[in-house]
Amino acid sequence: MTYPTIVYARALDCHKSPHNVRTQSDADADAELEANIGETGIILENLIGVAVARKKGKFEIYGGGRRLDGTHANIAKGKLDEDFMVPVLVAKNARDAIEMSLAENYFQLPMNPADECRAFKSIIEREKKVPADLAKRFGKTERFVLGRLRLADLAEPVFNALRMGEITLEVATAYAHTSDTDRQAKVFAQMDQGYYRHNPNEIRRAVASGSYKGGDPKAILVGRDAYLAAGGAIDADLYTNQFTELWRDGDLVDKLAEEALAQAAAAIRDREGFAEVRTVPATTIPYSETFQLTRLVGEPAPLAPEVEARKAEIEAELAEIEGQAEEADGYTEEQSERIEVLEEEIGAIIDTAEVITDEQKASAIAYVMIGKDGQPCVYEELFVAVSEDPDEVDEDEEVDGDDDATETDEDETEAPTTEHFSQKLKDELAMMKTELLALHIANDPHFALDLGTFIMVDDACRLGYYGMPSELRARAPSPRVSGFTSDTPAAQAWAKLDDALDRSWINHTEIHERYDAFCALEDSARAAWLGWAVARTLHAVPEGMTGSSFLNHLGAKLGIDVAAWWRPTARNFFDRITKPAILKLFEAIGGNDLKNRYAASRKFDLAASSEKLFAGQIIAEAEVKERALAWLPGPMRFAVEDAEIDATLFEDAPVAENDSAPIEPEQTQDEEPITLPKAA
Repeated sequence: MTYPTIVYARALDCHKSPHNVRTQSDADADAELEANIGETGIILENLIGVAVARKKGKFEIYGGGRRLDGTHANIAKGKLDEDFMVPVLVAKNARDAIEMSLAENYFQLPMNPADECRAFKSIIEREKKVPADLAKRFGKTERFVLGRLRLADLAEPVFNALRMGEITLEVATAYAHTSDTDRQAKVFAQMDQGYYRHNPNEIRRAVASGSYKGGDPKAILVGRDAYLAAGGAIDADLYTNQFTELWRDGDLVDKLAEEALAQAAAAIRDREGFAEVRTVPATTIPYSETFQLTRLVGEPAPLAPEVEARKAEIEAELAEIEGQAEEADGYTEEQSERIEVLEEEIGAIIDTAEVITDEQKASAIAYVMIGKDGQPCVYEELFVAVSEDPDEVDEDEEVDGDDDATETDEDETEAPTTEHFSQKLKDELAMMKTELLALHIANDPHFALDLGTFIMVDDACRLGYYGMPSELRARAPSPRVSGFTSDTPAAQAWAKLDDALDRSWINHTEIHERYDAFCALEDSARAAWLGWAVARTLHAVPEGMTGSSFLNHLGAKLGIDVAAWWRPTARNFFDRITKPAILKLFEAIGGNDLKNRYAASRKFDLAASSEKLFAGQIIAEAEVKERALAWLPGPMRFAVEDAEIDATLFEDAPVAENDSAPIEPEQTQDEEPITLPKAA
């Protein structure tokens, strides 16, 4: 075996061949390679060339054109000497050189992103370099190097997924949105099997949950310096700026924001003279804060003397036009147009801004919230609390003597004052109260069963928002085929079951009234609702797709006799398959004799005959009729293991032996459905 010769030649004595196999390149990658060669002065791979005839020391380069271009560029810029030497693997001829160059490019394996990140980190640690040094050496920006170093410190489960190619570099970058490796690992475990596990935006939102971005109005209100002084941590995100950096301690931000708003509210109350100033640490005021209050309506702003005079002129002119119209028994076109102009003008005059008087402010409730710019601001509307007149007495009540009056006075004296808490405290109290309720429900399975059934069916029977404080739902999935109606015996039996449900509890207005009415139903009625609620949630999953095996398991466990409930008809099956496929079925059921008997039929007639055959309505041998009545297409079977598999027919078994007596379609239409067996 002869080995190619490797020689060192002056870079300026080498030129690229027009037959170089690589004709396209990347400007950014070329710049990085050029920077690396200029910084290190090393050509890491041999060039592949052929000696130029009758020109000693000259070479035509077929492989390594990018390296040669980078070297020439550095010589031109003065970073390398004109006598800089490059290694050249000398091929015998152009054919060998081209083949070597192709193999070099074809079998080149890009570096794994995870290995790249750890390599940068290793150089930093071993050579005591700084990111700027690596950026210069590899022709990258310092930001790029810092980003790779950030990825090198990812939580181990995330980094291993990047190394094994289970996630992309973009997804890994999304996890690096926070430097909290525990948070990274937790989110990775939560999203690993989820639908959004490869969605960078969803991952960023998940790792940022419980934190704030620097540009959030609440963060602006708190201030970066105040947050850091209070011990807050900030992820100086490498891919964003000061407005999108991550403030990790969300609870601390909430606390500081509430304190800042409380200070602003106190100052506003002193300055404006409001009776009460409530704080809401958000950019909007939720409806739940104000729905029990009455909006304060101010006094109309006084008109300027000239505006008041103009208003009187307009009213006088309108009165004059009105008098003329009465005399003439109608308005002229000019009068109508003039009235429109005058009414529009006087409407603008009357529609003046409201003025809140000092007296009104003294009884007003104001809300201070966070503006979009992160500054405290007063909500545009003022409110007053709804109070009952203590002197009012219900007409139905009878006041008997001084004793009752004394009791009333005592009650009024002992009545607690209205409690006002921050929204966060209200939320925390609600959580603790619900924890207590949840614990007691969990320890009473019968109560929980009735409650769960009610929540599911109440949601299913009512449209729109109605305030059910639970996430439990039993919603029917969207149909896989839009507008499809099967009209099968099972569909008809379901309609009867639905109609038979006791709906006497539904029409109550309040949730607690509907719940009490539901619990008052007979056990059998509540059990029927439970079965209905669970059954309606099932998805229609085609055979072979995720979830279909579980549906098959349920059907087998219930012992469902599919052949008794469903038979193939022209409408639901035979019109949807080809004529050769139908004839193949005939052959499987009755052999070649049956197939040949119908081979000349038109597709329409063949489908009609097939429906009758598989419904047992055609005169045929007992064995053939029995097989036809028992046959089901594979996607309609639950117990696949009980079928005799014939791989040549639709990849399904054309024959399924079944000992149950089949139900004729005509009988199923008119008679009561088969009693459903209980689950094992």
